[in-house]
Amino acid sequence: MQICGIDDAGRGSMLGPLVIAGILLDKKNIRKLSALGVKDSKKLSPKLRESLYKKILEIVDDYHVAKISPRIIDASVKKHCLNDLEAKYMAKVVARLNPEVSFVDSCDVNPSRFGRNISQLSGNHKIKSYHHADSRFVVVSAASILAKVSRDRAILKLREKYDLGSGYPSDSTTVKFVTKYYAKNNEMPNFVRKSWKPVKKILKIC
Repeated sequence: MQICGIDDAGRGSMLGPLVIAGILLDKKNIRKLSALGVKDSKKLSPKLRESLYKKILEIVDDYHVAKISPRIIDASVKKHCLNDLEAKYMAKVVARLNPEVSFVDSCDVNPSRFGRNISQLSGNHKIKSYHHADSRFVVVSAASILAKVSRDRAILKLREKYDLGSGYPSDSTTVKFVTKYYAKNNEMPNFVRKSWKPVKKILKIC
C-alpha cells in the first residue's frame, strides 16, 4: 500500500516562498522513517534536518516539492483564500505521487473540510487530514523536513545578497530589512509578501 505524507513550510513568513512537500513510500517501509529518528521538523536542528533530508530521499519511492511565490500568495490573500491555495498545491502533489491514501497537515480550522477540498481537487484521492499531523504521523514528519529544508535553502540563497534574517515578522532583522529597503527604493522586492499585515504596516509608515 502506497502512503503519502504532505506538509508545508513558511506559511507565516513575510518573505520567500511557501513550500509544499510530499513523500510517497510503501506502508511497510514507514518504520524505516521512525528508525532514522524522523520527527516534526520544528523539533529538529537545521543540521539534523539537512542530514535527515538526504536519508529520507534514500528511503522513499518518490517525492515532490512545490514552491509558491509571494506574487501567487498575495493574489490568494487578497481573495481571502490562502487555505484554498494550499489545498490546490497539496492536491497537485497527491495527483503527481498518486498514492492509495494521503495524510496531510491541515491549515484549516476544519480538517475534514480541508481534506475534502484536496480530495476533490486531486481527482477524488483518499485524504486523511488532521491538525498537528506533522507530529502525529511520521510520513507527514518526513514531508515537513523536506518542506522546511527546501524553504531554508531558498532563504539562504536570498541571504547571500541581503541581510534579511529568518523572514518571519517576529524577527527584528527581517522587519528592519523590509522597512529600510522600502524607504530607500520606494518599492518592495519581489520576494516580499505585500499582502502580509506587517508589510502593509511598513508601507503605511514609510
